[in-house]
Amino acid sequence: MTLLQIQNYKICNKWFLFFFALILLLLIQPYNSSAAVKLPPASTKEGFITLLLINEAPFPGEKNYKSEEDTKLAMLSILLVLDNRLKHIPSGYLQKHIATVSTKNIIDIITAGGERGQVDGFYINSSGKLTTVPRVTRRVNNLLNIAGRGKPGRFARLLNYAVKISQDYLKGKSIKGMYINLTVIPPHKVTGRAYSWMTDSMSFHPGGKYVTIPDKDKGSLGGNRFFTLQKLK
Repeated sequence: MTLLQIQNYKICNKWFLFFFALILLLLIQPYNSSAAVKLPPASTKEGFITLLLINEAPFPGEKNYKSEEDTKLAMLSILLVLDNRLKHIPSGYLQKHIATVSTKNIIDIITAGGERGQVDGFYINSSGKLTTVPRVTRRVNNLLNIAGRGKPGRFARLLNYAVKISQDYLKGKSIKGMYINLTVIPPHKVTGRAYSWMTDSMSFHPGGKYVTIPDKDKGSLGGNRFFTLQKLK
């Protein structure tokens, strides 16, 4: 082998090693970055609540996404609706009137009514296991995949926020909602707190004694409209 051939061989070998290292880095990077987001198992109470909060709130690039703050407030307000249905039943109402069940377990609040019940797509299957419909799993997996690309950003922060408030809630940490001090939404006196949420559309309303929380009171968050109740006593 001539000196020129040896030099060419070394140059080719260097370029080969460079491209090999680059490809390896691209393959490994998403996996390592995704470690920034780890959701609790969906089979646990913490994981089930986390999935619900993620599923019900918009992420960057999706319809109704406005900002991180808006999505975080939507997640928090949804969690508080569940808590209000569980622990803060207004005078004159029964829990069953509001949540369709009588219970001390937040999972019962979520799964009341089955697959197409109080929270669409979240239910307990015939084997007694916490279950979500496939579209929920597909979307969450896609969000995790996006969050795992590059440095942790908006997607990772929102996913981790859902985990954190679920954990904090189950640990009994106090979480203050925005609607707790509402007393009047003309022409009604209201109970304060939110007791229902639905897709924010004029055609959607839970009916009964529910009162729409207006925009001026931040009743619309993350593409969801929140509702309080008329005061009875």
